[in-house]
Amino acid sequence: MTDALNALVALLGLEELEENLFRGASQDLGLPQLFGGQVLGQALSAATHTVDPARRAHSLHGYFLRPGDPHRPVVYQVDAVRDGGSFTTRRVTAIQKGRPIFFCSASFHGVETSLSHQAAMPDVTQPEALIDAPEARLERFPGHPIEFLHLGDEAEPGQPAHKRLWFRFTGDLPDDPALHRYLLAYSSDFNLLTTALVPHGITYGDSKLQIASLDHALWFHGDVRVNDWLLYDMDSPWAGGARGFARGSLFDREGRLVASTAQEGLTRMRE
Repeated sequence: MTDALNALVALLGLEELEENLFRGASQDLGLPQLFGGQVLGQALSAATHTVDPARRAHSLHGYFLRPGDPHRPVVYQVDAVRDGGSFTTRRVTAIQKGRPIFFCSASFHGVETSLSHQAAMPDVTQPEALIDAPEARLERFPGHPIEFLHLGDEAEPGQPAHKRLWFRFTGDLPDDPALHRYLLAYSSDFNLLTTALVPHGITYGDSKLQIASLDHALWFHGDVRVNDWLLYDMDSPWAGGARGFARGSLFDREGRLVASTAQEGLTRMRE
């Protein structure tokens, strides 16, 4: 693994302090507050450490309560809500300075075979052919192992509230389904809420914009590998009252729907 990817994997690994109690380091991405994806990934990691490995996370629902401090560690308290015959449920509270900043519930399920269908993947250009296309935009953060290949849906103001991009983590990763889920949870917070800004011609860095995640839901439909390209297809069917709502579908290169997301966030315009 690259140094940056290795550091991110370590960030999601957590230190076990006591039974059902974990501590995670924090990462400063230059944002005004702790990146929400870090808390999502670490909370899922904490919950997974208390569950039989035969059961894998299939859903996570969380609320962001307070802005986190990217310069302080986060403590995760796991409540073993239920260990049933087919499903396991955990509740996780993330704590900084003695106060909860985030809490979530996570559900785990063993492998079963039953009815099956999925939405079709959008007809988009594969990433290798897209990299040199004029309408595409490759985005990387210095010292960070994730890269985004935007398809250009949000290029002009007045466009529909829709955004599509490919993303991946650069480097090799162990074949650990739980780790790939942590990293998918981490990355699912990038770009999602800003889809609600697209029709209004407003960008994330607008000085009048106050934006923050309020909640986040993530459903895992199967195992996934995040160090190969994944398509994130996002739309925002509604915004109003200083809040925006967005949802997303994540497909692998073969067109398999591997996860779905939904998020509501603060999108307040200040004078």
